[in-house]
Amino acid sequence: MTSQALPRAVGSEIPDAEEPTADPRRLGLWAALVGLFAVAASAAGSWIPSLWGDEAASLMSATRPLPSLIHMLSYVDAVHGLYYLGLHAWIDVFGPSAFSIRFPSALAVGVCAAAVVWLCGRFGTLRFAVVAGVFAAVLPRLIFAGEEARSYAMTAALAAVLIAILVEIGRRDSRAVGGWIAYAAVLTVGIWLFLYVALMVPAALMIVLLSPALRRRWRAWMFSTGIALVLCTPLAWFGFLQRRQIAFLAVRESVTAEVVLKNMWFQEWWFTAIAWALILVAVIAFARELIQMRRAGAGRWRTPGIRLEVVALSWMIVPMGLLLAVTPFVAVYTARYGSFSAPAVAIVMALGVRRLARLPRRRLGARLAAVSIAVVVIAAVPVAALQRGPYAKNQSDWNDVAAFISTNAAPGDGIVFDDGARPSQRTRLAKATDPTAFRNVTDLLLRTPFQKSYTWYDQTYGIPRAAGMGRFDGVERVWVVELKFDGVEDTWGLGQLRSLGYHETRRVDGAGSVILLYER
Repeated sequence: MTSQALPRAVGSEIPDAEEPTADPRRLGLWAALVGLFAVAASAAGSWIPSLWGDEAASLMSATRPLPSLIHMLSYVDAVHGLYYLGLHAWIDVFGPSAFSIRFPSALAVGVCAAAVVWLCGRFGTLRFAVVAGVFAAVLPRLIFAGEEARSYAMTAALAAVLIAILVEIGRRDSRAVGGWIAYAAVLTVGIWLFLYVALMVPAALMIVLLSPALRRRWRAWMFSTGIALVLCTPLAWFGFLQRRQIAFLAVRESVTAEVVLKNMWFQEWWFTAIAWALILVAVIAFARELIQMRRAGAGRWRTPGIRLEVVALSWMIVPMGLLLAVTPFVAVYTARYGSFSAPAVAIVMALGVRRLARLPRRRLGARLAAVSIAVVVIAAVPVAALQRGPYAKNQSDWNDVAAFISTNAAPGDGIVFDDGARPSQRTRLAKATDPTAFRNVTDLLLRTPFQKSYTWYDQTYGIPRAAGMGRFDGVERVWVVELKFDGVEDTWGLGQLRSLGYHETRRVDGAGSVILLYER
């Protein structure tokens, strides 16, 4: 595939409504190939970063006995219940290593990229579809989701499949009963996987209203959507009851221009600049085309068929726009929630490339399109590398903590973890996610292990209570693991240890923690 052949293929002057579309057989093959590329891109290096708080919740929930997991979900994390159940089955077969529990997310990004290729191939040439799929495979938000043991990559995949099904229904003349059943099934599974996928409903409504081929079938859309929402009612009820779980978002992540324009989809400034430039090209060109249509139609808007711009922009803007709109009143937003709209961002970027290739000066347009494709892919490489550093996950250095304690602790030593942070940042999660590394030490503050707790994390005693119970009797050496975040080191419990007769004899500074040895 030469650098100029690709822009010529994606840059046809034919309007979208009449654009030659890819042959379905070749399109399916290329969708599979791009999907495999996306899996490899997300899985590469995914074993390097330490697990972090959210992934610890996934691993610890999924490794509980099933009765314990069901009991926990009745108290917390019901909105992630389907994901935990699926990960539980996966771990039974493939084990709980970091690579293993992250690999299902890489597979999901592969499905997502394949769905993007198929969708775009129904609106343009095969090469244009491949460009869109590759952009999805390397988009920072998706490639991050693809190496994280959470459900966000799967929500992106299901959103892409959902929109592809909706478009296929609009392209067919039949009543498409099977298509509507598939649509309702995918929407139901998506919402059960993560409640906020319900925001795809207003996005799909916008697509239906703005596409004549689907607008004629609005009753069928409403019926299938209604069935899906009814089936998800129990999850919505549990989500409402457990809404206090996300109250911390009100103080953790303010909605700023940087959070929305950079962090939500692109993460690094250089990729942000490139991506928004292509998005603006696509949006401005589409807006000009609509204005020309209005003038040509004597004041009426003409929307021939289903427009890919309408599909992608509705999917990109509506769900996250609604979420951002309510966030000042209810804390419901974090950047990763934008994962299921990220495939639409990749499509709009590809549309920007196609618009560049259609510039009146064809040679210039071809070169600009080729350069844009190369720049996007090249710019994604350092972002992916940063995401796969040893401490890329919220400065978590649990691998280092586990390795150090395993090497330096002696049988009979005790260990105290910093319990002053919120549960997802507590250093004891290093032990919960790699228990064999801590086999030589006694957890002096452990009250109820997470497997027997009503929530996903351990329940603990304070140091004075544990000392009163005799937990420190005969323990001459105590390892202390304190949280260090953004250069600020916690000192939780150190004064209480000194009051018990211990003093510091060793100190090791880590990326996200400090390991101290206290001896009597």
